[in-house]
Amino acid sequence: MHVSPTGPVFAIYYPALAAVGIPANLAVTVILPRGRCGLSTCITYYLISMAVTDLLVIITVVILNRIAGIYFPLTFLSITPICRLRIALNLAIIDCSVWLTVAFTFDRFMAICCQKLNIKYCTEKTAARVIAMVCTLNCLKNVFMYFVYEPLYIISNVPWFCSIKLIFYTSPAWAAYDWIHRILTPCLPFILILLLNALTVRHILAASRVRRRLRAHNNGDSQSDPEMESRRKSIVLLFTISGSFILLYLLIVINFLHVRIAKSSYFSGSNFTEANFILDQSGYMLQLLSSCVNPFIYAGTQRKFREELKNGVKYPLSLIVKLFK
Repeated sequence: MHVSPTGPVFAIYYPALAAVGIPANLAVTVILPRGRCGLSTCITYYLISMAVTDLLVIITVVILNRIAGIYFPLTFLSITPICRLRIALNLAIIDCSVWLTVAFTFDRFMAICCQKLNIKYCTEKTAARVIAMVCTLNCLKNVFMYFVYEPLYIISNVPWFCSIKLIFYTSPAWAAYDWIHRILTPCLPFILILLLNALTVRHILAASRVRRRLRAHNNGDSQSDPEMESRRKSIVLLFTISGSFILLYLLIVINFLHVRIAKSSYFSGSNFTEANFILDQSGYMLQLLSSCVNPFIYAGTQRKFREELKNGVKYPLSLIVKLFK
């Protein structure tokens, strides 16, 4: 974390990630507030908050951390106090993005599986409070990360870059904090998202079987069921979101287990061919890729969102055509 890796892969990957992620998440923040996608206000709040945090991940982590470190390695951003602040801020924003996904998944679980609590929980006020609480708690949790790092170099009495302190690996207190930090993100979200989606899908499948039997008894199997088709789309959306989360965060979990169980260390040297470096940076690249995935999931599963996106693209093109007529 103290130094941004160099090389053609990173030099191409991170600018491409920013070029795709910024317009994709901006499109979500522009389209969803218009309320033309057939989504409830509660769902819209969660999706917008997820898009905003993903956009912040692209700006702070990808652009100000990765890209700036590759193309402008010796700027004021690399001075140790600012470097430490950036690390804590980056982790807080990533954690917010992860836990907002959990909050959205729980909201959908309540809406589908708990009809009695749906009216009280799935409201605009509750969504706003949950979003504010998630962001506040994750920011407070990552304040301590500021104190994990020390200068890598001191040049003319100026500390440069960030290196993990050795006490971080030997102190029981820091070891406990690291376990808690890694369990809260992403290990616990792994478990919660899988559990909530499994329960939600099981409820949908059970309800669909009952409805299919009733329709077969009354009307026969030949007729289509629009409601069951809608439920199938919900299952696809749930599996897509949870599956992408698990796949893109898997190496982060593996790296944590490797460090703590094998008593290794996170990458902190200058040998970019180390296995630790490859594992650490591969996991980090996939983790950041998750900040670009959700807009494409919405576009692939929500017809009205695609229509609004097409209209948004056509509108400026039509203005350009009119200008040249």
